[in-house]
Amino acid sequence: MEAIVSPPTLLLQQPRFKVKPIKTAASCCSLPSSSHNTQPNKWVSKIQQGLASVALSLAVSFHPTALIPPAIASEFDVLNDGPPKESYVVDDANVLSRVTKSDLKALLSDLEARKNIKINFITVRKLTSKADAFEYADQVLERWYPTLEEGANKGIVVLVTSQKEGAITGGPKFIQSVSETVLDATVSENLPVLATDERYNEAVLSSAKRVAAAIDGLPDIGGPATKENKRESNYKSKGETNEKRGQFSLVVGGLLVIAFVVPMAQYYAYVSRK
Repeated sequence: MEAIVSPPTLLLQQPRFKVKPIKTAASCCSLPSSSHNTQPNKWVSKIQQGLASVALSLAVSFHPTALIPPAIASEFDVLNDGPPKESYVVDDANVLSRVTKSDLKALLSDLEARKNIKINFITVRKLTSKADAFEYADQVLERWYPTLEEGANKGIVVLVTSQKEGAITGGPKFIQSVSETVLDATVSENLPVLATDERYNEAVLSSAKRVAAAIDGLPDIGGPATKENKRESNYKSKGETNEKRGQFSLVVGGLLVIAFVVPMAQYYAYVSRK
């Protein structure tokens, strides 16, 4: 009898391998084990990083000044601050002396009073938003004087110290008063030539005098005298070569005479004594 009847514990445990457990609300909402969610978490993290990178790129593209440190945001500060009210100079690169600023103010204020043409000089260390000084100068003119009436008699002179280049732009009245010839000459001569030697004060002041003279109808005063670095040639001319060759022949001939004649004379003198 004891061998036929199975123990109660075996009968209770057997259905576990045939009946599927019913999912309850707790089991549905329970978090999966760490062994099953490691890989999905990695993919989620990568997706989040990708979305963050895209958002950052879009932010930089549409708002170029948002993430620029104050040290290199000077060009944008010039745009946002507008034209100077008490002077004619925005020396953001901090390369102009007080004497130069005072001379510019005296020259440009007198020009504005007589000719009704205002010129502003701007110095910046480096450009990050525009390709060259000309594009930046146009941007400054449009930002400071948004209408044609405001900017018709205005001129903007920009000097970029790190790039050693400059640009001049302005409204129709300013361009007509100076002439394209003088403007091109000033941009190609005064600003870059003197800036290359880091003579920024002279570059700005000479440009102002040249433009002011043109507005007053005076002859072009010209740009700075360029230094011509002439290198001496290492090659001699034909005449110099022939001259050196004749001197060399005389020296060699004299040495040969000394080398052969003197020993022979000494030998004959020795033999004659015997």
